[in-house]
Amino acid sequence: MIIQLHKNIQPTDLQIICKTLEENKYSVTTVNTQFENYLVCIGKTDIDIRIIGHLKGVKDIHRVSDNYKLVSSKWKTENTKINLGDSVIIGDGEPAMMAGPCSIESEEQVSKIVAHLLKNNIKIMRGGVYKPRSSPYAFRGMGIEGLKMMYAQCKQHKIKIITEVMQASQINDMMEYVDIFQVGARNSQNYNLLDALGEIDKPIMIKRGISGTIEELLNSAEYIFSKGNEKLLLCERGIRTFETMYRNTFDINAIQILKDKSHLPVIADPSHGIGIREYVPKLALASLMAGADGVIYEVHEKPEEALSDGQQTLNFIESERLIEKIQLLKAIL
Repeated sequence: MIIQLHKNIQPTDLQIICKTLEENKYSVTTVNTQFENYLVCIGKTDIDIRIIGHLKGVKDIHRVSDNYKLVSSKWKTENTKINLGDSVIIGDGEPAMMAGPCSIESEEQVSKIVAHLLKNNIKIMRGGVYKPRSSPYAFRGMGIEGLKMMYAQCKQHKIKIITEVMQASQINDMMEYVDIFQVGARNSQNYNLLDALGEIDKPIMIKRGISGTIEELLNSAEYIFSKGNEKLLLCERGIRTFETMYRNTFDINAIQILKDKSHLPVIADPSHGIGIREYVPKLALASLMAGADGVIYEVHEKPEEALSDGQQTLNFIESERLIEKIQLLKAIL
């Protein structure tokens, strides 16, 4: 059960509500976000919600049977929209496009990527500066200096930045330069990191774990919401299975399930989903047809020279063709 409280609720009224719930054998967790104040109530028996609903300070009350209560679609009348400013909104019906290199490599590289994004009206740039790599000898990113380099060029063109944060200690240094923090697949159940991201007022995109279930992804989002941050996006990026012909098994089923189970925007990552450049555009289009609110993909002027993930990265021509097809697809959608 979720209880929405009036923002100006008096402490004495809150005490009465909590006492009434506890008397009915409900445990109560207070959640205060940047938008609303809630009580998340867990109990084994149902009660007549009118007992609570008439109490002073209660704005609304909802029965939610899912374990992931706050991110569940069962209590929201409208799906969540993420407003990044400068008319960049995710979840408003317009497919959100996020593109950029796997890793930020140089100032020249960033300049060329930004020019490509501007040419194709892409408002969000992805680019890794902290890279979790399977091999300790692989390129692991330029760190905060790479992020500052990216920010300097994106800001003047009002391009928003999404990049991965790997640990809680990096958040403060990155805050000024990031519009969306990305939680990577390897960190999707790093609960210390999720707790820390719940305490900031920035959008967070959570990628599905390498072998994570849909419910585990939703519970990861619940961690962040329960700590106070409602600005959340979910990302399907493929899961590890027995198949070896491609990088991951891109679970396109999950897109529609997530749209049904949650009120949060859903982003598809076909680059990681299949890991083979020539198939990325088709999976991007299929994702949008399946209901995704946007697509995040990797692009580089010369993928064969990229320091990481070149095999799944589109070149500029391939990226432009994809954008053209998405424009045609929008008419169908």
